[in-house]
Amino acid sequence: MRWSGTVLGVLAVVAATTAAGCSHTVSGSAERAVPDVPDPDRSYGYVDNRCGLLLDETIQEALGAENIVRPYSGAVCQYVVSRQSTVLDVTFSWFESGSLDRERAVAQERGAQITDTVVERHQAFLARRAPTGASCAATAMAGQGVLTWWVQFRGQNAGDACPDAEKLLSATLSSDM
Repeated sequence: MRWSGTVLGVLAVVAATTAAGCSHTVSGSAERAVPDVPDPDRSYGYVDNRCGLLLDETIQEALGAENIVRPYSGAVCQYVVSRQSTVLDVTFSWFESGSLDRERAVAQERGAQITDTVVERHQAFLARRAPTGASCAATAMAGQGVLTWWVQFRGQNAGDACPDAEKLLSATLSSDM
């Protein structure tokens, strides 16, 4: 029994010394880690009649729309969407090179209210504006570039467009091609 007490005593001293030697105080404030962009080599552009990797039917379903028309497709895709008695203008854009800081600065210059967020593990922001009706852009780093979904209620202030813009951004970032 005496030998067990000695071993336990030595182990206790070693554990206390190790704990004291390994602990120290760090000054400063905690900051959230900023991860690299997931899938840095992925393209989010217009491919196979898809804008932002989404089919028109997917966009229609995500927005709960009765009707969707895409009058323009390319580096920027434009949609006119009708939902109940509301008409929405929706625009998708993806720039192969760009930065979130540049897009944020442009939105701020245009008087948008910026809210930082994370969407599908991507650093992002929402930019609210209401000059001609409720509008919002959801923007994130994607691949080597920046993608944005912009939604505006046409001719009316029918509510907050940010949930719709963020829903489309999330669908794009999580889509499989």
